[in-house]
Amino acid sequence: MIRAYAPLLEPLGLTYAQYLVLIVLWEEDALAVRQLGERLSLDSATLTPLLKRLEAQGAIERRRDPEDERVVRVRLTARGRALRVQCRGLSASAACRLGDLEDPALLARIARLRTELTELADQLESSD
Repeated sequence: MIRAYAPLLEPLGLTYAQYLVLIVLWEEDALAVRQLGERLSLDSATLTPLLKRLEAQGAIERRRDPEDERVVRVRLTARGRALRVQCRGLSASAACRLGDLEDPALLARIARLRTELTELADQLESSD
């Protein structure tokens, strides 16, 4: 997936992981860092550098929640919202780079990989 998306995201100055963060925020803005990490299955040590880079690019801002100072909320900026428009059609373009998505063998392989990844993530989570 990263290889399919990388050349499409490069002109926007985004990595695939940063793109995933933005997708979650486009669905629901102003999430707590913890919620964002849960949705992406990323720990704080992995997520924090991603957020710092997105903030440096002006796509997001991190602010303490006024109701609970222990919680840091991540919000899209105007630039972050504008990136959504620039990213329209990206998934379709990436899918084209992956191959013929009507090929039953390719679809079966993708489904098998998704199942394996989900099982691996579940195993890693239960070993914590």
